[in-house]
Amino acid sequence: MPLGRTLLALTLCAVSAPALAQALNYPGTATVEAHVVKAAPLEATQARIAGLKLPAGFRIEKFAEGLGKPRVIVVAPDGALYVSDRDAGTVTRIDPAKPAEPQVVLRKKDVHGLALHEGRLFYVTVKAIYAAPLNKDGALGPETEIVADLPDAGQHPNRTIAFGPDGMLYASLGSTCNECEERNPENATMVRMKPDGSAREIVASGLRNTIGFDWQPQTKALYGWDDGVDWLGDEEQPEELNRIEAGKKYGWPFIFGAGMKNLYREPPKGSLEDWDRASERPVLTWTAHASSMQMVFYGGTQFPQAYRGDAFVTMHGSWNRKPPSGYEVLRVRFENGEPKSVEPFVSGFLSEGGPSGWSRFARPFGLAVAKDGSLYLGDDQHGIIYRISYAG
Repeated sequence: MPLGRTLLALTLCAVSAPALAQALNYPGTATVEAHVVKAAPLEATQARIAGLKLPAGFRIEKFAEGLGKPRVIVVAPDGALYVSDRDAGTVTRIDPAKPAEPQVVLRKKDVHGLALHEGRLFYVTVKAIYAAPLNKDGALGPETEIVADLPDAGQHPNRTIAFGPDGMLYASLGSTCNECEERNPENATMVRMKPDGSAREIVASGLRNTIGFDWQPQTKALYGWDDGVDWLGDEEQPEELNRIEAGKKYGWPFIFGAGMKNLYREPPKGSLEDWDRASERPVLTWTAHASSMQMVFYGGTQFPQAYRGDAFVTMHGSWNRKPPSGYEVLRVRFENGEPKSVEPFVSGFLSEGGPSGWSRFARPFGLAVAKDGSLYLGDDQHGIIYRISYAG
């Protein structure tokens, strides 16, 4: 939303979240009270780490540090971690036997999403996707550019990629804006293609920015966390978990969450009601503005049986909410292959205090299952990767 229009909306008057949701049912008018609250950064001291809250039997500890701003994490068959750093433009390999000796294996401006497939590392920048073979020593061989014409990124340059059970390469291409009518039909979509970049097609649309996505092990269904729009108040729009199916639309930019209509926009064809009827609803939601990031289904054997087939997702943390939300890791419980509920798994990175009234000592982003079944958690505030293990 253009800044001038945002400020105009904010100067009208304040309404409660329920009243706002009701008012946004077209036709009608709406007023919004929005907040900007930035939690102050703290050091990741041992005392603060020891104070983190996890379920009984779990522990969290530093695994590697000094990594700049680690983003996406993937784990190779030999157990090594490959970690992107978009700001530095690097991919770093970490041998779990020598975590204090990280090795930069790639330098590529804006590199972000990573995926491993048949002995090759695939990586994506804002406009292109590349692949390079993994050498025996873990370094990368000569790269091949497989896609060179991804759409412009605008507000959401954090491309993510993954291989599905069908052997196709999926890429999440976020919107260029908070809410707008995109010119390129591939923005705000999930696309897929063959590993060589051919046969590219749009799988699903109306996805504002689905950074974290993965396939449920039992059903092979694709799920992704989509980040809600800003400036709708503290409680709107909730972060949403979608079951992403081919050919489906997921609302954005005309329908938000469970059916909130965007009064600021009119669809180019049909009405808001038409768009609403054609839009899928989220299967689960979480606190607005928490900012979902990497998501992974748990297929290891170290955690208790009840965790197998569940998903974990990192919440990077809000800036557009009072009080702040996010700064945690969530567990999505599945039963018989179906999503049932969401609950905190690691919390305590956020605390009261500081100039804004709030402080944090991590911004969770990367998440991956280790070869031994533990969980790697990346913090792009302090350049730390944590290891979460279960001792019973």
